[in-house]
Amino acid sequence: MESIERNGNILIDLSSDEALVLLDWLYRFNEREHPSLFQDQAEQRVLWDLECVLEKLSVEIFKPDYEGLVAKAREKVRDKE
Repeated sequence: MESIERNGNILIDLSSDEALVLLDWLYRFNEREHPSLFQDQAEQRVLWDLECVLEKLSVEIFKPDYEGLVAKAREKVRDKE
């Protein structure tokens, strides 16, 4: 994962595995209500928008072996012990 700042925008470069792990977590997180975690609705909006951006780019979510793909992506992203 890398990031750069350009013209007032922050660009985050994720591997496909990082994006899949993040998308899966955002989906599970955004399914539930977490009112005590947010100081302002804008924080929640950013998470919803990030989930939408990742969903548009993901082909894995439509594959029958989605859970297996997420498990493999987690293995690749996880810290090595």
